[in-house]
Amino acid sequence: MSFAKLSVSVFAVAAVSAGVASAQSRDTISIAGSSTVLPYANIVAEAFGAETDFPTPVVEGGGSSTGRRLLCEGVGEGTIDIANSSSLMRDSERETCAANGVTPIEVRFGYDGIVFASDINGPSFAFTPADWYMALAAELPVEGEMVANPNTSWADVNADLPDQPINAFIPGTNHGTREVFEENVILAGCEESGAMAAILEINGGDEDAAEESCLALRTDGASVDIEGDYTQTLANLDSTPTGMGVFGLSFYENNTDRLQVATMSGITPSTETIASGEYPVSRPLQFYVKQEHIGVIPGLQEYVEFFLSDEIAGPGGPLAEYGLVPDPELAATQELVSGL
Repeated sequence: MSFAKLSVSVFAVAAVSAGVASAQSRDTISIAGSSTVLPYANIVAEAFGAETDFPTPVVEGGGSSTGRRLLCEGVGEGTIDIANSSSLMRDSERETCAANGVTPIEVRFGYDGIVFASDINGPSFAFTPADWYMALAAELPVEGEMVANPNTSWADVNADLPDQPINAFIPGTNHGTREVFEENVILAGCEESGAMAAILEINGGDEDAAEESCLALRTDGASVDIEGDYTQTLANLDSTPTGMGVFGLSFYENNTDRLQVATMSGITPSTETIASGEYPVSRPLQFYVKQEHIGVIPGLQEYVEFFLSDEIAGPGGPLAEYGLVPDPELAATQELVSGL
């Protein structure tokens, strides 16, 4: 597992002085973004409001890409200060930020795993990425041509899996979890199953088209996008007991009375297997701070340092108790954000 350093995008800020001035009339930190990071941010915001003289920050969800879009809209009172994100900012988003006078500061605070969970009273599952690709791909390569996915049960995909209908509830495209799910599960499964090689043979070696084909998912009801947060996924499992949901590890660990978790490639997800790198579907968690609002919005610098403190984000802190895998390089990040 690689641990990227906190990065600061360096963009010109002189043109945004008017926006900065307008932000001074707001005294409450405004945060939006990832539903995975949302509970962690709520824990920190409540503690920050209780333990400091600053107002409790306003924290909203909406998904990682939504949060980053809102952050990059510009500078000023009507724009957010922090975007929570379970996936990394794209180059195109950084370009939008730059065009609007925004300098996003990337702050990683820990790690989380993506898990696959079902009703606690149902059968147990032991998945591989190939199983998920074979279950959810819109089309599969069969005897030299692409055909509509014929699989209707998990047993159709893999005879070792339960004979249970494929009813998958996956994060919508606005969620950072979806990006990791596509890369580490669907695309990895396409390659693992041999489908990628077969598709390349069919399409004459067009790698971009082959990847696009791998990532195209079913629209026949077997795969359902969830645009809301994990509570919506859990509600769908309540109404569809044969369903399989995609969650963050921390959400699962806080709902073990209702959910059972599947293994992936023989590994059970846990804070230990994610920290060690054994579990194959994990990702860093971070938030992006608008540099132009530091020193303007009261408490913003203090909030960032509070969030990253050993007492909050370190081992044994409230975030770890909720399910966060602490960042082994937390001390380096603390040093980098001090005095932003």
